[in-house]
Amino acid sequence: MIRERFSRDLKAAIKSDDPVRAATLRLICAAIKDQELHLRNDDGAGELSDDKIMGFLLKMVEQRERSAAAYEEAGQLDLADEERKEIEIIRTYLPKQLSECEVEQAIDKAIERTGASSIRDINRVMANLKANHSGQMDFGRACASLKNAFR
Repeated sequence: MIRERFSRDLKAAIKSDDPVRAATLRLICAAIKDQELHLRNDDGAGELSDDKIMGFLLKMVEQRERSAAAYEEAGQLDLADEERKEIEIIRTYLPKQLSECEVEQAIDKAIERTGASSIRDINRVMANLKANHSGQMDFGRACASLKNAFR
């Protein structure tokens, strides 16, 4: 389970005196616990699945990319560098991301598999993409590409 890997890696980062990695892993662990707490309050469910954690990690990367860009625009390059270091650490836990070309090929295959023929079929195609490529692509961008494919 990925949660156990976070714990092991956090202990190793603390022992090897890697404060950036340790802080990032603490942040990830705390965010996962926070999400699980919200789930328990909402529907009584317990732990997040590894797929949901992967999705959560992708969102963390996106947030940090936006923050780094904002810091660069504001001339705070040191803070932008910190965000980019965190992104690198988080990405080590994500599967290899598909290239733009590979995303387009995956969309084409998903359209073919589902027999989608119009924009009304987007939900089926997106479900197929999520089932086959979880954590490997930005599904927001994939959805936008998919909408363009049906226009």
